[in-house]
Amino acid sequence: MARVAKIDNSIKKRFARIERSRVVEVREKRVYFLIICEGEKTEPNYFEALKRDLPIGSLVVTDMTVKGTGKNTESLIDFSINYRKKSIQNFDRTWAVFDRDSFTEDQFNNAIIRAEANQINCAWSNEAFELWFLLHFQFVNNGMPRQDYQSFLEREIKKISKRDYVYKKNDTNTYSILKKHGNQTQAIVWAKSLKEQYNDGRHANHNPCTLVYLLIEELFHPEKLIQG
Repeated sequence: MARVAKIDNSIKKRFARIERSRVVEVREKRVYFLIICEGEKTEPNYFEALKRDLPIGSLVVTDMTVKGTGKNTESLIDFSINYRKKSIQNFDRTWAVFDRDSFTEDQFNNAIIRAEANQINCAWSNEAFELWFLLHFQFVNNGMPRQDYQSFLEREIKKISKRDYVYKKNDTNTYSILKKHGNQTQAIVWAKSLKEQYNDGRHANHNPCTLVYLLIEELFHPEKLIQG
């Protein structure tokens, strides 16, 4: 009978440690996001609630830090730059979330230009973040005052839920309501369709339009960032 060579225990243990380290390395691969929001409540509440639905246990995991600032469009970019610089966490992706609101064309466009120059991605909405909410229910192709989004959103949710609904800007339940009654996949498709209508850098004139869908896609598919 042929003799079977025995492997020294120390060698076995070393190979075992290497294998365990490989498994941990795969399981702990993360993409770190910094999301800086112009609003102090509406946007941060939405993203904090969305965080609970991000993929768990996949090879690549999203890790989010969300900050609401209450700062205006241009100062928001400066805040994002400084926060990222001072943070002990090395973020893979930095996003600024803001609206056109009543800011001038120059303020809005310059904020986007400054962000791009500092490797900050912009999930801007024109005119308001609520456009992204409304796209969960219907395609909106005409510009409207920001206050009208609320009434349209209330109408759509009432129609589907068969109960009264009053939209509250700082409601912590907005994401769960959108998830239950709306369609995020369709919202992404419609948001892309709006963006495709514009091909110039005059972002302040792109109305209606929202780039929130770009951030949503990255959050739910961080593996594409590593592959790319």
